[in-house]
Amino acid sequence: MTVIDPDTGAGWADGADGAEPRSGTVDEAEEMPLSLRLSIADTLTLGNATCGFMAVYFTTTGILIPHLVGSGESGMARHSAATAVILMLCAAVFDLFDGLVARKLRSSPMGAELDNLSDLISFGLAPAYFVLVYGMVADDAHQKVSAVAAIVVLLAVVLRLARFSCVTMKDGMFQGMPSPFGALTVVSIVLLELPFIPTLLAIIGTAWLMVSRVEYPKPRGKLAVAMLSWIVGAMGLLAAWAFDAPGGQLLLQTGCALQIVLAATIPLFATARRVNTFRDNRREARASAQLP
Repeated sequence: MTVIDPDTGAGWADGADGAEPRSGTVDEAEEMPLSLRLSIADTLTLGNATCGFMAVYFTTTGILIPHLVGSGESGMARHSAATAVILMLCAAVFDLFDGLVARKLRSSPMGAELDNLSDLISFGLAPAYFVLVYGMVADDAHQKVSAVAAIVVLLAVVLRLARFSCVTMKDGMFQGMPSPFGALTVVSIVLLELPFIPTLLAIIGTAWLMVSRVEYPKPRGKLAVAMLSWIVGAMGLLAAWAFDAPGGQLLLQTGCALQIVLAATIPLFATARRVNTFRDNRREARASAQLP
């Protein structure tokens, strides 16, 4: 059967008989450049960017603006802070799954660029802005010093992502703390509500770990499942804290402390492993040199 397009007057064959479109028709899907087609993984990456932007939105409307106009509770507004951090956690979930989906299914040529840009929003801009607002609303914080710390976090993520695109690492490893892990560590430090100086030092230390040469394992297999489970648990702790559940504050502090301890422990294990590898190589070299 032939159908006439009322706009162009061109005819095309009904696809039921398997016939190919006639030469006078335009197949938009086939003519679209490959670089402009979004894959399923790209859609997840865009979800990552959306969560990061909304985290900035809730930090502004729920924490910063009420503080500036003198309304609402002083300090970090519980519900908005929890919402912003939960959105960053959701961004981390999207970032985890877009890589898994890209390995299982096809990925578009612009997938890597989309991933870096989205990570910059969710794990660079959003946590840096969170630190900046913390410096403006916390009672014992210094606004200008906090602004410097926020810039350090943002630049660390920019350098981390740029290096990731240029440096080839051995399979299964990252060089430097991954930006999602770094972002969650930064917001955990802020939510733990330590005195200003320890908070500042811990934030700068996290930024340094992101641009360091410390090796971190990629979240695959059991490690990916463990990371996803931790994120879900963190969301539950934040929700309990936001709604003032019994023991919610203690649970939140425990979760934040565990995140910080984990962030500090992984580099120690990685450094110990590098030292042991170096010593083993030296022993092998000496043994080889002593052979006749």
